[in-house]
Parts: sequence; C-alpha cells; structure tokens
Amino acid sequence: MRNIYTLIFILYFGCSYAQNKQLLYDFAKLPQTIILNPGANLSSKFHVGLPLASGISVGFGSSGFSVKDLFEDNDISFNDKVSNVLDKIDKRDHVILNSQIEVLNAGFRYKKKLYISFGFYQELDGILYNPGDALLLATEGNSNFINKSFNLSHINYKLDLVGVLHFGVSKKINKKLTVGGRFKIYSSALNLQSKNNTGTFTTTEGDNSIFIHQLNNIDVNLRTAGVIENNEYIRDPLTYLKNTFFGGNIGVGLDVGFTKNISRQLEISGSLLDVGFVKYKENVKNSFAQGSFSFEGLNFNFLEQNIDHLELLDNDFRENVQFGDNDNSYIALRPIKFNGSLKYSYKEIRGPSCYYNEDDPKNFYKHAFGAQLYSVFRPLGPQLALTGFYETAFTSKIRSKVTYTLDNYSFFNLGAGISITSGKINFYTLVDNINQFIDIADTNSLSAQLGINFIF
Repeated sequence: MRNIYTLIFILYFGCSYAQNKQLLYDFAKLPQTIILNPGANLSSKFHVGLPLASGISVGFGSSGFSVKDLFEDNDISFNDKVSNVLDKIDKRDHVILNSQIEVLNAGFRYKKKLYISFGFYQELDGILYNPGDALLLATEGNSNFINKSFNLSHINYKLDLVGVLHFGVSKKINKKLTVGGRFKIYSSALNLQSKNNTGTFTTTEGDNSIFIHQLNNIDVNLRTAGVIENNEYIRDPLTYLKNTFFGGNIGVGLDVGFTKNISRQLEISGSLLDVGFVKYKENVKNSFAQGSFSFEGLNFNFLEQNIDHLELLDNDFRENVQFGDNDNSYIALRPIKFNGSLKYSYKEIRGPSCYYNEDDPKNFYKHAFGAQLYSVFRPLGPQLALTGFYETAFTSKIRSKVTYTLDNYSFFNLGAGISITSGKINFYTLVDNINQFIDIADTNSLSAQLGINFIF
C-alpha cells in the first residue's frame, strides 16, 4: 500500500499542465483568441480549423517541487527524497491538469459588424492540492508521529473530463468597442471530487495499552460520476470519449468579453470564462464517513468462550462512525477564469491588418507591448498570473510574441510564439518556459501549443 501511494504521489505531482494561455491570448488575430475572449477583434471573413489539429495543448507543471527533486542521481535514497519533498511543500501547493483538443472550430462574418463562431472541444481539467497529513500517514505510517493529529481536511481535489459544444457572437459596437458572448453546453464523461472534509486521526500513549488511536469528528466525502456503472468500474476509454458527446451529465455555461480602443494605439480587453455548472446524475457513486471513535486495543476475555472479539470491535466502530455510499445527484461549478490585458501598439506601416487600425484599414502597427492578468477560481482561492509581453510582425504574414510570466510555478517563465500564414493556411506554435529547456527535469512547468487554421 505504501508503494502504491508513493506511485500516485509521483504521477499526480509529476504530470500536469498550467491552464493559463498567456501566449495565445490576443495574439496575431488567431481564431483561437475568441475562445479566450469572445469580444476579441478578428479581421478575417471566415475561418475553419483543421479538425483535431487546430488547437492542441500539452505540458506539465507542479507547485512546490520539480521532477529533479525526486529523480536526481545522487546518494539520497528515493524514500528520503519523497520525505524531503513532503517537508518543504504546504497545504496550498498543488498540481493543475488542463488540456484541450479542438475537434471543430469555425466562424464567419455576418453583415460586417458581427462575427459568429462555433465549435466543439474536449477538455480535461483538474486540481489536486497537497494531501499533506493524509499523504504523510499513507507513506510514512503513524509509528514515528505519536501525539500528532493527522488532519483529513487536507484531502481536496477535483477532476473533470468534458466535451464542450459552443456558439459565440462578437459585435463591433463602434470603432472603439467590440463585445461578445459565448454559450456553452457541457457533457461530462468523468468527475472526481472531494472537498470540505474535516476530522483528525491521532495516536497517543495510553494507560492500559501501548497506544490509543482516535478518530475525531470525521466528515469525509468522495464524489464520483461517470466512473462506475452497475457497481463496476468503467474500463473502456471509448466509453469516456463517447460520453463527452451528450452523455447523461449535462451542464451549461457562458463566456463574455470585450475589446476597447482607448486611443488609436492603446487597447484594453478582458474576458470572463466558464461561468457555469454541470449536474451529475448518471453513474453517480458517492462515499462518505462521519463520526468519532477511540480504540485502545482488544481486551480478550478467556473465561468466556465463543466470543468473536473482532466482530465486537467492528460493531462498536460502526455504531460510532457512519459510512456508506449513495447515488444522489449533485451540481459542480466550472472553474471560472478571468483575463485582462492592456496593450500599446506603435510603428504604423502600410499593409494588411495585423494590430488593426480601424481608422485606416490599410494600415497596421508592427510592434506592441503590454501586460496581462490571469486568474482562475479554485477551491482554496484564486490562482493568479501576471504577464508582460512584446509582439512584433516580421512581415504581414509572420508574427511573433514573447512573454515573461510570474505565477504559482515560477518567477522566471519566458515564453515565445510564432504565427505564419501562407496563402489561406495559418500555422502557429507557442512554447512556454523555454528558459528551462536546458534542464527540463528541474522545471516546475512546461507547455506547448500548436494548431493549423484556414483563414479567409
């Protein structure tokens, strides 16, 4: 069991993806920017992404330690490395897992001022906070922690696999303001979550026995949906894939955004994404445990025969700690995300639209710089990221962006992206944390995005 929990620890804390897409936000008028801000300005007449290849994101990251802390070739044993990591991380350290694959992304302009877009993507999103005492108890046991209270409130996680069908409209109100909205229908194939747990487990020295084990005010809940069907785990990956296309667990959401030109060269934009929920009622399995219990060992009565002491202990435990499962439906909110950006463009030149100048559509700005603020609302509070960026156009068809980001994973995150258009075909690639490529094992986050679009 100890090895199993150690393996889970490595998998969870070694493989994740930072959700912030600061390189993609408002970059080069790519169609994907309207997914991050439905009020973004697009200069195209219509677009369609290459199915399954218009938006792909991959990466990993962790808060509190790196892969190198566990696997560096030195004289420290692996168990000691795990212990060292547990000593230096706190309850707010976490991992984020987020990946999106666009199955379809398309849009078209209607009567000049309206841009209508639609599509479908699959998203895997999750967070696991450091289990803290629960993980320490599972990996180290309680023999070396007499009188320590292991706090079960540290168990806090959520994982979703959803398919998202979306329909959006952006409208140019005037030369300075564009607003937009996007309606979403979620189809969830998988949900795992546990939060708001309470209770402690404590081992102390007793008078009549070697140790006293105490469970105090235990209230632990584990919710799952889409994982168990007819009391058996769903093992076929195709079943999960199929359930992202209008399975039994359905929800709705809304995105809103805007772009406003304060002056010809100064622009502000913002968006609020995934304001919505999913109601889980299909293949639901919830487990819970509530109560308090104290155990000082078994006192055997050898004078009386036919006494099952283990059965008596089990009955005593069940009388004090209520546990079981149910299939009650529940509602889970989507993680709300916020983006805000301020951009200043300069060096106006003749050519097709790049950083678009509405007053003279034949002109565009070659360079731009600014700052972006990102936030996602999580169970223990919002997670923030602040990015400074610089954009430039080498030609009207080749554009690039460089970013410097401060977030939960690093205070020195350099990113770079490029967008190349040839005829009607656009290709873009974006790479985050490139300063860590020399020693990837020592990084806390690394991600890459790429896609191919047809833009007209």
